[in-house]
Order: sequence, then structure tokens, then C-alpha cells
Amino acid sequence: MRIRSAKPVRTRRASAKCRGANVVPIESRITILRNQRVILDTALAEIYGVPVKRLNQQVTRNRERFPADFRFQITAREFTILRLQIATSRRNHGGRRSQPYAFTEHGAIMAATVLNSKQAVEMSVLVVRAFIRLREMLITNKDFAARLNELEEHLDTHDSTIQEIISAIRTLMSPPPSRRDKIGFKMPKARTA
Repeated sequence: MRIRSAKPVRTRRASAKCRGANVVPIESRITILRNQRVILDTALAEIYGVPVKRLNQQVTRNRERFPADFRFQITAREFTILRLQIATSRRNHGGRRSQPYAFTEHGAIMAATVLNSKQAVEMSVLVVRAFIRLREMLITNKDFAARLNELEEHLDTHDSTIQEIISAIRTLMSPPPSRRDKIGFKMPKARTA
């Protein structure tokens, strides 16, 4: 005879869903460094559900899969600039001891294949979609900026046209002084002689 407890057993999926309630959108973790859209190793490890140490360990074991355009280590200057944005602690307060790695879109996908975890594979699809959405937003913003420039040029030409019309109206409003004689009967000038 089996005894069943009144409490339902919590599975991994249920706990993963509970953790998913506080998930930050992936798009907000993508930053632009060296004119490339990248995601830092800390954010990527959190998305894939692995420790940062394990992610970097698997990446270094498979270096041939990560050329320079897939992953690069950020410089100390870039790290200090990003530190304000990602709120990492200082070195003497238990923070990172090495510079983080930045993964491009292709590097993030390759990292998922190296990790061999189910969550990494599932999340890699979301990461790719986030990069695509970001790319579309940038293209839309460029189109929008081009339209604004075009409208400004039209306004400039309209402004000059309006100024010409206003000056023509002003010239019509103030006619030049007339040289005509007054209307009416004039007495002839008397002859003196």
C-alpha cells in the first residue's frame, strides 16, 4: 500500500517556470561593443542556466568553434564603462577577476551547441530571435531617421517658398509712390510775359 502525500511533488519544470517569472528580456542584455551587437558571458550563462565558469570552460575547450568574430574578450576600459551599466562589484569586493567575454549572435548559438544542455538549446532559439528583433528595430530606426531628414528638407524648401510669397505680398501691400497727376480739373499755368 502506497502512501501519498498531500503536497504535490515539485518537478524541475515547475521550478523553472517559477524562476521564469522574473526573467529580464533578452533584448535588454544585448549591448553594442566595437560596432557589434553582443551579449556578455554572464548574461548568456544566466539565460542558458549554467554557471559562468562552466560556459567559459566549455568555450575554451572548444576554441576552434569560436573564431574572433564569434567571441572576444573585452578590454579593461570597456569593462569599466560597462560596469556602470551591468552593476558588477569591484575586484576587492568579490567581483570578477578577469575581463568578461562578449559573444556575437553566432557565438551565442555556438555556445549553446557546446554546452549540450536542453535549456541551452531551447534558449538559443530565443537568443537568435532577440538578435533578429534588435536588427529589425535598428533598420526601422534608420528608415525613420531617413524619413525625418526628408521631411526637414521639404520644410526647408517650403520655408523658402513661403518667404518668397510673403515678400511678394508685402510689395503688393505697399505700392510704389505714384507719379500720376491728381485727378480733376487743372487751371492752366498763367503765362508771364
